[in-house]
Amino acid sequence: MANKREGNSISNYVRFNRQRLNMTQEELAQKAGVGLRFIRDMEQGKTTLRMDKVNQVLSLFGQSLSPVSEKLMDPYDINLRYFNLPVKITLKNKNVLFGIIIDQVILNNQVTGWKFVSNNHAIAFKKDQDPKWVRTISHPEIDQIELQD
Repeated sequence: MANKREGNSISNYVRFNRQRLNMTQEELAQKAGVGLRFIRDMEQGKTTLRMDKVNQVLSLFGQSLSPVSEKLMDPYDINLRYFNLPVKITLKNKNVLFGIIIDQVILNNQVTGWKFVSNNHAIAFKKDQDPKWVRTISHPEIDQIELQD
């Protein structure tokens, strides 16, 4: 599998939402009132961007830059790096899960959780797509995620 750019949480968030809405970079730039170069720099994770322009782009998704009190794993990085791949998820309660993230749960334009199928149920799920094999994991529950060896 080709290696995807890691970027940062804002770049991943913007790229994820732009693609989810089937928008081109040009369309996003036009709707946000910024230049195409700015959108490209933003999605590539450039670290020196004007905050007012970042907020112009984020406002299209109902967001703005603000401080956060708790550091969560970047859900957009998870989507880009671990979606549909065998993963090991360590939860904050120290439980460890092995399986595949098959979908994200989105609420108010935010990834709030993940649809997950454990390794034990992967074959059954692939065969019948029965939702009884799917577990929803709340994003704040995740402490660490990595690819399975």
